[in-house]
Amino acid sequence: MSALRKLSVIYLLCALAFSVQIAFQRDPALERASRKSVAAGLIATRTYVVEPAAGFFRDAGKRVADLISGPAEPARKAPEPPRHDLAIAKPRPPVLPVPPAPVLAAPQAPVVAPPDIDVAREAPPVAAPPQRPELAPPPPSSAAANPADIVRVTMRLKESLTREMFENFSLFLYVSKADTGPWAQHMYVFKKDGSGNLAMLYNWPASTGREKDEVAPNGTRQPSFTPRGYYQLDPDRMYKTHFSGQWHEPMPHAMFFNWEHDGLQTGLAIHGAVGIEVGQLGSRASAGCIRIAPENAALLFNLIRTDYRGLAPRFAYDRSTATMSNDGLMMHDAGGNLQMADGYKVLVFVENYGGENVVAALY
Repeated sequence: MSALRKLSVIYLLCALAFSVQIAFQRDPALERASRKSVAAGLIATRTYVVEPAAGFFRDAGKRVADLISGPAEPARKAPEPPRHDLAIAKPRPPVLPVPPAPVLAAPQAPVVAPPDIDVAREAPPVAAPPQRPELAPPPPSSAAANPADIVRVTMRLKESLTREMFENFSLFLYVSKADTGPWAQHMYVFKKDGSGNLAMLYNWPASTGREKDEVAPNGTRQPSFTPRGYYQLDPDRMYKTHFSGQWHEPMPHAMFFNWEHDGLQTGLAIHGAVGIEVGQLGSRASAGCIRIAPENAALLFNLIRTDYRGLAPRFAYDRSTATMSNDGLMMHDAGGNLQMADGYKVLVFVENYGGENVVAALY
């Protein structure tokens, strides 16, 4: 082959190599596939060509060596040392396997298994099933209140009610949304007894609104205020499970207020706290709703739905503003009689008063 042809072949090979390299750079998947194909080819060549050929030549070499060394008979005396090794190795097997077999197998099987089985059988009777029913019955938590505070809160509520409110409602929820004071961020539940007196049933820590304008998780600007006033509960919006679309948070045992403002039904409700909200009870922490402990919310939800369904007076409605009164004004007919509607005989009273200067209320 002439020098010109050799240079041409070398040039073509270099061009092919560069082309392959450029193709690999532009298409990494092609490069990986090519590498896998080459690797598979190499493995197949090694498995089906190289290894069988090596084995063939190895066996052929052994056969040729055997043929060459076969005529020499004296060489058989050389294996006598291995015979000694085998003779020495033969007595070892009875010595090595015999002692460990009885020693290792016998003590482990009977000793370890029984205690594991006994412990597993004794654990269930010692477990806590008998204690769980004892922990379940205790009533929901109620903050301690001395008799003087009970009297003062009762007087405060009674003085805030009109005669029509007191006569037509049977359960009263007094909520202090104050930031400070002995009553601050508490809900007091009162029941009107047969004698026309108010008896406190529960005193629970609560959380009202953070009292500021915020950007809700849904991206809209929303107020987190809990407005003061008198409210009824909406009989059509009582949910054991509910989720706030604006604030992206669960609202278990939600009881929404029956209050329309500027033509829109309010999203304010009493509901149970969840997660970290439970630890925030007793402080302003909600988006405007009144949060209480989850067990207290469940108790109040069931109590109201079971015992306090009935006719309740309707609050006055201003058609010009499409707003329902939360100042305690009731709706009357032309004859001056209260207009009643099916609902719950429950009145919620929210005010920004924390119990300061309570001594003056006694005089």
